[in-house]
Amino acid sequence: MTTPARPRRHLASSPFKTDPEPTIEEFAVDDLVSHDSYGMGRVVHVDLSAVTVDFGDRTVRIPTPFYKMSRL
Repeated sequence: MTTPARPRRHLASSPFKTDPEPTIEEFAVDDLVSHDSYGMGRVVHVDLSAVTVDFGDRTVRIPTPFYKMSRL
């Protein structure tokens, strides 16, 4: 079974609360970050929809949302 690609619609008559909106973390140039797959790196460029991170051996452009990345 797979998870739906988009969130479910909340009906006004539903007795359940809506799911909270996910907060997208904002990064700045020279921020130290940790990525689950690539390890520790430094942000070298910031776009509206992605950040570019230098991980030492490679530079990777990571699109939003940043589920696997956190600021150190």
